[in-house]
Amino acid sequence: MVRLATSFDASAIATLFHETVKKVNSRDYDVKQIAAWAGAGPDVAKWRARQAGRATWVFEVGGTVRGFAEFGANGQIEAIYVHADHQRKGIASALLVAIEEDARRLGVARLYTEASTTARGFFQKRGFKALKPAEVDAQRPSLTNFRMAKPLL
Repeated sequence: MVRLATSFDASAIATLFHETVKKVNSRDYDVKQIAAWAGAGPDVAKWRARQAGRATWVFEVGGTVRGFAEFGANGQIEAIYVHADHQRKGIASALLVAIEEDARRLGVARLYTEASTTARGFFQKRGFKALKPAEVDAQRPSLTNFRMAKPLL
């Protein structure tokens, strides 16, 4: 089930993010990049603060958060992460549908994101086009990602 996140979800979101980056994104990034991206451990305060400035959805099954997504009203998808043990089960797609519905409700004409190498294929299959590669400096070393966009009709 997809629902809007509450501040009580921050711990689950922080843990899911940290573990997913370490387990899933490590296929496409090296050890130093993963360490810079994931951090030393789950940072609950950081994720609680992030929730204040954007819409955050969670995908929950049996009271457990299996995925989450963040969306800024300007059309930016700031995050979609799915727990490593629940990849390829439609969770990210369900979260993206919630974002698209909210964007249309807000009158947003275009969605955009900076997709990791790992997530690029997911977004391409859902109608996003790569605009250009970008380097993100996540406290060094830099990470390659892809600026992608999708018009909403």
